[in-house]
Amino acid sequence: MQINDVADLKVFKIAHELTLEIYKVTKDFPSEEKFGLISQMCRAASSICANMMEGSYRNNSKEFRQFCGIAKGSVGELRYFIILSEGLGYISKDMSTKLIEKTATVSKMIYGLIKSLENK
Repeated sequence: MQINDVADLKVFKIAHELTLEIYKVTKDFPSEEKFGLISQMCRAASSICANMMEGSYRNNSKEFRQFCGIAKGSVGELRYFIILSEGLGYISKDMSTKLIEKTATVSKMIYGLIKSLENK
């Protein structure tokens, strides 16, 4: 699979949208979470695209796959923070469900990207 710009991939675009949503919803979190949950969620969300982008600038597809694996791990981390945010009452069940569904989509798409890069 030849990738000219990872930012053109659908998975990157959806992950970027998810990141923007996370930044938006965390604005309503309590201020005491600024250096806690808000920071962790925003870091986990932004690292999804950041790792895909960094990996695409590496020397070969093996390194790209490795960074995509790290991005997939960040999706899992973010998913837990969404569950935690709902449990703490910071986001609604509906918002939690919406965000978790988006993390599932991104995770599956990253897995597909990793598979497409195998043996390259």
